[in-house]
Amino acid sequence: MAEMHFNGTAFAVLAGYYFLINLTTYGTMGFDKKAAINHKRRIPEKNFYLMAILGGGLGGLLAQIIKRHKTRHLDFVFVFTVTAILHILVIYFLMGKFIVTFG
Repeated sequence: MAEMHFNGTAFAVLAGYYFLINLTTYGTMGFDKKAAINHKRRIPEKNFYLMAILGGGLGGLLAQIIKRHKTRHLDFVFVFTVTAILHILVIYFLMGKFIVTFG
């Protein structure tokens, strides 16, 4: 019979990772927006794609909405949306593995 068991350490590590990667993505998008306004050196777009793949899609989406950055680039809207959804699914399935124990 399956027994529900909350694994707080696994949840804390997973939540901490996703918080940091999304905060980093959001901050980097804000920094790039300021650089664009001031005609300074910009952050390469491939870095935003990498951050999205690593789990920062939600932070990228929030930056697009709040900072109004890269909103005309449909590829960014697509990548941030798809990676956010995929990582939410990853979290759901990983937490299912960590929470349910058989005893």
